Amino acid sequence: MSDFDALQAALRRSAGERQAEGRACEAFLNALYHALRTASGPGLPLNNVTLDLVLDPAARLRPPPLGGWHAAWLRLGLCEVLVRVRREAGAFVGEYGQKGTFHLADVTEDALTLLARHLLRDLAATYAGGNAAAWPDAPPN
Repeated sequence: MSDFDALQAALRRSAGERQAEGRACEAFLNALYHALRTASGPGLPLNNVTLDLVLDPAARLRPPPLGGWHAAWLRLGLCEVLVRVRREAGAFVGEYGQKGTFHLADVTEDALTLLARHLLRDLAATYAGGNAAAWPDAPPN
């Protein structure tokens, strides 16, 4: 078997896992979008929040290998922020904006709402010239 054939075989063997991981990351980004829409509280949906799933602009391989980044642009009114997420040991690890990071082991509605509110406060601090607060540890499982 040539090196090229070995690469193709490896890609075929991991295709199902990569597709499942991609779907999970996209579902997470979609759930974060919904959490941002409802971050103002019950009955107060934010209508000027949109989601645009994109290829990770920093990707050096396509398709992304297992553990690779998946990305989306979230439009929050006048602001757009790139959010990148990947799976790591069963948790979702992510980056957003200039320096924002998060780690969620348990993806519950409450954890996503907490992340959404933190992301909004962090971005507001960035544009106001203040320092962003560190993301707290994920809620207990």
